[in-house]
Amino acid sequence: MRSTKDHLAKEQRTSPLVMSLLLASALTGLVTYAVDAHNVPLQWTVLAHLILGIACSLALLPYFVSHFRRTIGYRRTSLLLSGLTTIPLFLVFIGSGWHLLLLGQLESAPWVLPLHIYSAVAFLSLIVLHIAFHSQFMPQKRKATDGVTYNSLPTGGARYILLFNSALAAMIAVAAAAYQALDPAYTNSAAVDNYELSYGQHPFRPSQTETDGKRFVDERQIANSHRCLNCHKDIGQQWLSSVHQQAAADPTYVTNINLLEKNKGISATRYCEGCHAPVALLTGQLSPGGKHGGVLNTPANHEGVSCMSCHGIESLPHLKGVASYKFKAAEDYLFAKSSHPWLRRVHDLLIKVKPDQHRRDLGRPVLKDPRLCSACHTQFMDKDMNDWGWVKMQDEYGAWLASPFSNQHEEDFSAAQVLRCQDCHMPLIGAEDPSANSDGRVRAHHFPGANTFLPLLRGDREQFEATVEFLQSSKLRVSIEPPNRADAIQNLQALDESIRDFAETPYYYYLGEQADLSIIVSNNGVGHDFPGGTTDINEAWLEFKVVDAQGTPVFHSGALTQNNEVEPNAYFYRSIPIDRNGKHVWKHDLFNMVGESFRRVIKAGESDLVRFQFTVPSWAKSPLTVTATLNYRKLNERYARWALDKQYIEIPVVNMAWDSLSIPIKIRREVE
Repeated sequence: MRSTKDHLAKEQRTSPLVMSLLLASALTGLVTYAVDAHNVPLQWTVLAHLILGIACSLALLPYFVSHFRRTIGYRRTSLLLSGLTTIPLFLVFIGSGWHLLLLGQLESAPWVLPLHIYSAVAFLSLIVLHIAFHSQFMPQKRKATDGVTYNSLPTGGARYILLFNSALAAMIAVAAAAYQALDPAYTNSAAVDNYELSYGQHPFRPSQTETDGKRFVDERQIANSHRCLNCHKDIGQQWLSSVHQQAAADPTYVTNINLLEKNKGISATRYCEGCHAPVALLTGQLSPGGKHGGVLNTPANHEGVSCMSCHGIESLPHLKGVASYKFKAAEDYLFAKSSHPWLRRVHDLLIKVKPDQHRRDLGRPVLKDPRLCSACHTQFMDKDMNDWGWVKMQDEYGAWLASPFSNQHEEDFSAAQVLRCQDCHMPLIGAEDPSANSDGRVRAHHFPGANTFLPLLRGDREQFEATVEFLQSSKLRVSIEPPNRADAIQNLQALDESIRDFAETPYYYYLGEQADLSIIVSNNGVGHDFPGGTTDINEAWLEFKVVDAQGTPVFHSGALTQNNEVEPNAYFYRSIPIDRNGKHVWKHDLFNMVGESFRRVIKAGESDLVRFQFTVPSWAKSPLTVTATLNYRKLNERYARWALDKQYIEIPVVNMAWDSLSIPIKIRREVE
């Protein structure tokens, strides 16, 4: 076994380095915690703290084992207790430190960082107290018979510690200065030369988008969604399935944006690209010589509505829509511009362990505000686009604001609590993500909505089924009113007609009688008008079908024709935009739109009453089965065949709500 002398010699060899690492870890940790800023020197300090923490944790453990083995026989109570108490504190602060290093600051475990800080402070305080007790009860001048001084820190150890920490501070300063000198600056100029200001002095018009100083954005600051998946894998996979990610690659959008470019030039595509392809707009591609988001294999086409397109929104200049947001890029962490895999890992590590600036930049309060959605889901067309005048178009935010779910009504007519756009279209779901709450849930980023053809087009069955489930989640109701009769015969006893409750009388039809049925379609769960969005190309209609007891058709409205189109006389919920000549703008070429000839929607919290009439044929067998179904198809057939062209697929019809009623048939007896 080693003697006390051997243990002491080992401690004296290693203690200067151990104490230097401990003090350096403490100082860099103090700076990291106390300085509420985001700059290059601080980030190098954080990186130094991580490296020092690893080294310190590895060095302290064998040092403490050796020290306790040497001193365990001392009978000084204060020394013994202060020394032994450091053991659990050491394990807690080292364990919490490694937790932060490996997993980062998790939203589901906000207690880990305070635990690390408080346990480290307690540990260091106890170390200082232990040294003080040692100085009092074990004087340095105490010598053994062999002349050895019983002090862990040898002569000159304090100077070593001072030089070590001074050198560390100098290294951090040099590294920070060198990094700032060598790090290339982002460009604020347009991606194409001779960028045309075709719609006034504002570079993004007719889009309503803003940036600081109307400057363009470097592609690396907005087209970097793939890097977000390094840490946010589950959320990233959800986004990859979303219509947001496909907003520029959607073949119908590609068809329409090419049509707009052909008719009005690439500068006019800014009107659409602010929402569908923000990368192209903000980087200054949308001018002669550039490429809009519909061009295959471009960053804008690949990104669609990228992560930063939404998370880079700082504020909303107004609520009129057409990409009415102000974009501000996130502050960089070290090596943000590097493509080297190891430097990228360092960059991601810094975000994980000190995500304060990351949270401030990408978790701005506006993201929780339903007004955020108004930036793109509200729309108008002005004279500079249609050469006619101002035309109001879709307005999902205004419709939500007028709904019971916004709580902007009298208390008796409002929902119990505010239901935002995010609550329906970004429900909380389980995910393994650093931003997950204490229940392990995050806001869904696959954005369930009403687009059923894009998931099928790319073979994403899971997204398709999630969309169908969302559409069928009882947000709309269909009910058939029973045809109660005032002349119904209930029994053979004569009754005073004035005391009869006709609402409870039987219902039936006679053969040959004219039937008149009322269908109520209620929008009780959609937070805006139904249908919403592109009502000119969406297809929602009420299918009404009557068959007799043998299944023989009696009446049918809203059937599909042999060409897979809905019969033209069906009861539709849609809009019909027209051009200046009064012709139907059926290609969604909205730059030709000057108004609407027809619009039928159901406002949130309201109902639509529909009446159908038919004659009960003499051959019908009792009872009649009446079925009313609210159908939805993302694109009407005419537009789908034109816009999808060679990529055309048969878009499925989704039954959103239905009701059925069995009605007896009677034979009217002749009066004798």
